[in-house]
Amino acid sequence: MSAKPEHYDVIRKPIITEKATMASEANAVVFQVAMDSTKPQIKEAVEELFGVKVKAVNTTITKGKVKKFRGQPGRRNDVKKAYVTLEEGNTIDVTTGL
Repeated sequence: MSAKPEHYDVIRKPIITEKATMASEANAVVFQVAMDSTKPQIKEAVEELFGVKVKAVNTTITKGKVKKFRGQPGRRNDVKKAYVTLEEGNTIDVTTGL
């Protein structure tokens, strides 16, 4: 099974934050994903790219904040995150590169 190029378009990067680290203790991994991706697409991409079995996928969309950039008001991009829960015995080490 080779990973399709679309899988790399669905999953952008792993998110490593304090909350994501807490989720990893519950056998979950957090990824930033494409805004138009669906839960079945995310599940298929993670299973293909990392060779693991996915139990569940939860998604959340964080709206971009209005911030100042060089004194000018600007807006951060909206971000879609996927909390991917893995089956027992499966792990993904996101601290190393893809």
